Amino acid sequence: MSFRVRASKFRHVYGTSLKRDQCYDNVRVSKSSWDSTFCAVNPKFLAIIVESAGGGAFIVLPLAKPWAKFGRIAPDHPLVGGHKGPVLDIAWCPHNDNIIASASEDCLVKIWQIPDFGLTRTLTEPVVELAYHQRRVGLLAWHPSALNVLLSAGGENNVVIWNVGTGEPSIVIDCHPDTLYSVCWSWNGSHLLTSCKDKKLRIVNPRTGEVEEEADGHEGNKTSKAIFLKNGLVFTTGFSKISERQYSLRAPKHLGEPIIMVELDSSNGVMFPLYDPDTNLVYLCGKGDSVIRYFEITPEAPFVHYINTFQTSDPQRGIGIMPKRGCDVSSCEIARFYRLNNSGLCQVISMTVPRKSELFQEDLYPDTPGDVPALTFDEWHAGEDKPPTLISLKGGAVPSSTNKQDLKVVKRNILDKPKASQNVEATSHNGSTTESTQPAVQPNPPPSSISEKVLEGLQEEIRRLKAMLVRHEKRIRALESEMETLKTPNDVAAPEEGISEDVTESRDKEENKEPVA
Repeated sequence: MSFRVRASKFRHVYGTSLKRDQCYDNVRVSKSSWDSTFCAVNPKFLAIIVESAGGGAFIVLPLAKPWAKFGRIAPDHPLVGGHKGPVLDIAWCPHNDNIIASASEDCLVKIWQIPDFGLTRTLTEPVVELAYHQRRVGLLAWHPSALNVLLSAGGENNVVIWNVGTGEPSIVIDCHPDTLYSVCWSWNGSHLLTSCKDKKLRIVNPRTGEVEEEADGHEGNKTSKAIFLKNGLVFTTGFSKISERQYSLRAPKHLGEPIIMVELDSSNGVMFPLYDPDTNLVYLCGKGDSVIRYFEITPEAPFVHYINTFQTSDPQRGIGIMPKRGCDVSSCEIARFYRLNNSGLCQVISMTVPRKSELFQEDLYPDTPGDVPALTFDEWHAGEDKPPTLISLKGGAVPSSTNKQDLKVVKRNILDKPKASQNVEATSHNGSTTESTQPAVQPNPPPSSISEKVLEGLQEEIRRLKAMLVRHEKRIRALESEMETLKTPNDVAAPEEGISEDVTESRDKEENKEPVA
């Protein structure tokens, strides 16, 4: 008998836990019941949502040398603590490693800028505060290729897309009848994929808020998650009617007919799918589990191939995955996880492919999304879509110049808004002639030409008012000259200048009238 083994360079991927002196200990992970990973990581920093008295906070630890420090975290370590309620989600900006967004139960989203060397004191002042939601905000997602485009989802079932550069909500999507469990951008940011408490999966146009496709997801009542894959397919995790954990692979236009639906086990922990677009690997990390399962997505049946399971001794409370540009290419590392245990340990797990050669492995490291945005907010808002800008990892990833810039928030001026029309009327003494001046309502100009447009508008308004004053002044002079022609010679000797003869005679009669007996 012949036995054929599927050919794949990722069949032998294995995980290794780093030594304790390369991990973090004494981390007071948040005890919130919200279904969040509680952890976000990029090549510079590790951020973890922690317990904090008097509000919500998260801790930021530098990973880049020479500021990286491992080991036990001091109880008085500086925090990022400006929220009045527990922090529910955090997300690093993909185009600036020093910028992080946080969402909280206090209905606010805040944007923070972290110094390269980390925090020396507790940070309470954000760069900008995004206020629109009326209930708690539990989901955050940055646009993969457009600069300063942030998505947030709140307890009022709305999805808000923010222009972080101005601190204003740009688009509000209100098409979900119940609580949102997950929101994910497509590869080029042209669509949104959402999973909701009503057990529906939806593909939404983020610019118009229209639902382009809606289908039934998992039948269970517990939390489900859904993500877009690089090739446009949809991967979901959830529960069956009898509370067994499932995962499925679906195709757009046929969301209601899964390509594959597999039942894993009967555990009750929510599974978070973490996706690597470069290798097409999906890692399933369940809250409360002590394992990490990973699968490879391929075009051949059964399409989702089980590879292996990484086993640990402690159950996990949260987990974060490092972007590919933060992995060690010299050791053939294709993924790195920061796993939060209930004991307060942040365990670092490295996923590697065994190779004998010490040269750069081009088949393991195709060009990966970098930190250079492909679009601005205005370009994306105008309808343009582009995939993320890719960089080569040969020789290691080098941060771009945009990654070193500070976030600048420019609030829109109130003068940029359309002005209400104004009517100015002038009526003549002989006949009625009405002149109405209504300033044209102009749309908001783009940020690059705001100052010029405002200046031109003010100058035009001044010219209009001056012309109006000249017309009124001419009319006043005409009325005065007409009154002069109506005057008689006796009016000059009148006791009060400018009073007509009839008025003077009536006043004299009133003064000479004798009182009634």
